[in-house]
Amino acid sequence: MGATAADRIKLVFTLFDVDGNGYLEERDFAAMADRVVRAAEGSGGAAKRAMEAAFQRYWTTLERELDANHDGRVSYEEYAACVLSPERFDGTVTEFAKTLTALGDPDGDGMIERPLFAALMTAIGFDRPNIDALFDALAPSAGDRVRVPVWAAAIKDYYRPDKVGIAGDHLVANVAG
Repeated sequence: MGATAADRIKLVFTLFDVDGNGYLEERDFAAMADRVVRAAEGSGGAAKRAMEAAFQRYWTTLERELDANHDGRVSYEEYAACVLSPERFDGTVTEFAKTLTALGDPDGDGMIERPLFAALMTAIGFDRPNIDALFDALAPSAGDRVRVPVWAAAIKDYYRPDKVGIAGDHLVANVAG
C-alpha cells in the first residue's frame, strides 16, 4: 500500500480543517463533532456527549501542546509534530477511539455494523470506497459487523509513526470506486 504515518496524518489534518483555511482551530473540532454526532443514529445522548467531549479534548491537547503563540490555531507542521509523538498524544487518541467506537455501537453488543461505521467515517470526511476498504480490512463477521476492540485498535494504530501496512492505510490509498 505504501502509506506512511505522515500520509495518514496529512489526510486527517485536511479533514479536521473543516473550514479549509490551513489551520486547525477550536471551531473546526466543534463542527466535526457536530457532524459525527448527527451521523450517529441510534446512539444515546451519553455517547454523543462523550464524543463531543473527545473532540474538545483533542483540540485542547493540540492547543496546549502546540499553540506557542496563543493565536488559537495549529498549523500542519505543529500538528504532525504532536500527533506523531505517542508519548504526547496517546491518551487523547485512546479517548477518541473509545468514544468513536462507542458511538458506533449504540446497542452495546460489542459489534459495529457497516452502515453506521460508514456514516460515522463519512461524517469525518473519508471517501466511501476507502471506508469500505478499511471495514473489509478489519475482518468483518459473516453478518458484516466488526468487533469494537478491533476498530479501536485500528484507530490507535493510525496515529503511530512506527506502524506500517496497517488497516488504516486504506483510508489514504487511492481506492477505485
